[in-house]
Formats: sequence, structure tokens, C-alpha cells
Amino acid sequence: MRHLPFVLCLGVLFLPLAGLVAGTSPGEIAEALGRPSTRAAIGLSLSTSLVALLIVILVGTPAAWALSRARGATGRAARLAFELPVVLPPAVLGIALLETFGRHGLFGPLLALGGVSLPFTATAVVLTQVLVGAPLYVLTAATAFRAVDDDLLLVARTLGAGPSRAWATIALPCAAPGLVAAAGLGWARALGEFGATLLFAGNLEGRTQTLPLAIYQAFEHDMGEARAIAVVLVVLAVAVLGALTAAGAGTWREA
Repeated sequence: MRHLPFVLCLGVLFLPLAGLVAGTSPGEIAEALGRPSTRAAIGLSLSTSLVALLIVILVGTPAAWALSRARGATGRAARLAFELPVVLPPAVLGIALLETFGRHGLFGPLLALGGVSLPFTATAVVLTQVLVGAPLYVLTAATAFRAVDDDLLLVARTLGAGPSRAWATIALPCAAPGLVAAAGLGWARALGEFGATLLFAGNLEGRTQTLPLAIYQAFEHDMGEARAIAVVLVVLAVAVLGALTAAGAGTWREA
């Protein structure tokens, strides 16, 4: 009986996915993959989400370290700033991006002077994915960094390592498994983003249409196609998260 809540939770999580896969035939998946629009959406989703993940890791890792060491009111305010985008509806984030980087937004006129227009471009897709993926990465990575013993860094400093070298050779390896998990969460959130992308980047086939947007478009006229694309997205997510999990496990063994 003590395992019943665990089993029920797994059922709630995975029964809908099982129903999706069971209700989709291999022929529907093959037909969907045969469409140029689906292949374009797959390519765009993977390329933009991986670029977004790279940006999130490069910028978010130092931010996560700073957040893990922040204390008092400053630490609470910083954590709240990263938590807020997680709880805001995607539609709010999409409107916020338009009001910030749109033609008539806060920085729109300045960008226009340089001949730059962000809305309804692949760059807008990446920017949206960074916005939704970064908070999950930073919050999870900060938790991993909090487990790093400051005494280890002090020992490295006494042995002649500078602050940057001590961080790179001690903090990063110790937190690596947690950072891999954080990357997985950030990437998955970026790959599955829908609402903010629709509002800020649009749903332009071959240009800004990601897999979630392709599902939305297919749902309006062909449920079978929508199911098939949804299964493709599930498979991609499982494959990449599985690879990240394997990488995390290897990091644990090396630590």
C-alpha cells in the first residue's frame, strides 16, 4: 500500500502519453514525417532550442552560482526574479516580449535604427525559448551549486588557485550532475514552448513554426496529423532527455 501514491502519480503522468501513442498509427507518423512542413518544424525546433540552451548555459551558469551564494533580502529578491517567469502564463511573456522588442515597444525604435526587427523571426523564437528556459536552468543549477562545500574552494585558493580557476576546477565538477539535470529541464521547457512563441514569433510555416505550433495548426483540420506530430515531439524529448540523463549518470560515476 505504501507504493500506491507513487503508482497513482505515475499513472496520472504517463497514462495520457500512453493513450496518445496507442491512438496513433505508424502510418500517420510516417505520413506526418513525409510532409515538408513537419520536417521544417522539427529542424527549426531542434536548432533554435539548442541555440537557446547554449545561451542559457553560458549566461545562466554564472548567474546560478551567484544566486547560490546570495543571502538575505538580496538572495530572496534575486530568487523571486527567476521564479516569476516560471509562474507567469506564456501569453503574458509573449505580450511582454512584444512590448519590449516589438516595433512600437520599449527598444523597438532603437532596434529599427540599426535595421533590426525581432518579432516574427527565428531570432524571436530563440529569444522566447531563452526567456522560458533560463529560469528553470538557473534555479535548478543554483540548487546544485549550493551543495558545493565552500571549504573545498578555500583549500583550492590556499594551494594557489585564483577565484576563477577554483570555481572551474572545484565548483563546476562537483555540481556537474545537477547542471546536466538543469540543462535537461531548460531544454525541455524551450522545446515545448507554445504561447509566448505564438504571440512574439508567430506561426509562419518554415520560418517560425516550431513543433508545438505545428501541432496547433494541424489540430484545426486533421486530428490524426496533430497526434502524429505530438508523438514525434514526445520521441524527440525522450531521446534528448535520455541522452542528458546518461551524461549525468556518467558525470556521477566520474565524480
